[in-house]
Amino acid sequence: MTQATAEAQRQLLIVEDDGAFARTLSRSFERRGYAVMHASNAEEVEALLETRSPEQSPGYAVVDLKLNGEASGLACVQMLHRHNPKTLIVVLTGFASIATAVEAIKLGACHYLAKPSNTDDIEAAFGRANGTTEVELTNRSTSIKTLEWERIHEMLAETGFNISETARRLGMHRRTLARKLGKQQVK
Repeated sequence: MTQATAEAQRQLLIVEDDGAFARTLSRSFERRGYAVMHASNAEEVEALLETRSPEQSPGYAVVDLKLNGEASGLACVQMLHRHNPKTLIVVLTGFASIATAVEAIKLGACHYLAKPSNTDDIEAAFGRANGTTEVELTNRSTSIKTLEWERIHEMLAETGFNISETARRLGMHRRTLARKLGKQQVK
């Protein structure tokens, strides 16, 4: 293992548009021995990756699912995974859904966590990158509202978070969809 590769393994990229949360997370990971970088959008991630070879790319990344002014942090996940498939990526979101979790994993994330998550949760997620068969199965049935929200969010992801196209595909009026989204924010 080269020195550049060893250094990259303890590098962490935080992709988060909330500056206060990013600073808090950065300080916490720095105390644990990580060299932390921060990007607040996809353009900053792209610029950072252009200056590094895949061997020098961060070994770890924490990506917020919803970034200001952007449809989704999933584009960042895809970009990071494409640059170096060995990067362990954890996606954080305030509004988790099965659809976005599945897409995040398909695009290269190793784990998906609902906020609030702390440094311990995130570091544990990095350690569980290979998955486990020991996950507890629950007997809880899913509510109709949850199923509806997951279907809406799945369609939003498919349409690149285009509200009009999502409403058309779901067969509902655009204002109805906007009202539903206003009640439960996409994050």
